[in-house]
Amino acid sequence: MTRVYETASDGETEALGEVLGRRVHAGTVVALFGDLAAGKTAFIRGLAGGMGISDSVTSPTFAIVHEYREGKLPLFHFDMYRLGSSEELYDIGWEDYLKAGGVCAVEWSENVADALPGDCVRVEITVTGDKTRRIEITGEDAL
Repeated sequence: MTRVYETASDGETEALGEVLGRRVHAGTVVALFGDLAAGKTAFIRGLAGGMGISDSVTSPTFAIVHEYREGKLPLFHFDMYRLGSSEELYDIGWEDYLKAGGVCAVEWSENVADALPGDCVRVEITVTGDKTRRIEITGEDAL
């Protein structure tokens, strides 16, 4: 199922992510697509909150992955902006993360699309105004 949502602030984008965070299960992969500053990290902050994670969630652009283990499930937050191909993703242990019993949230999924499982939750964020976003979610019953 695919549903489209409109948000008017970072807070609303986070709230939408939080709804998904309450529904995810071990093995869920959330693939985020969108331009720079579209709100991908804000959505993942909400996802983490919905999973019971209170740590400060920031983009792992330079680290590639941040791990948050305090919630109902571990959250592995990836940023693929600097990766040139999915081969580099496998080099950092992607398959191990997929089997770790947590949730993988992947920013810049378009850079590693061929490595994503077919049943991942797709979150496409489009900037429609200064603070407004169009968020199309496919999978996990689309909230």
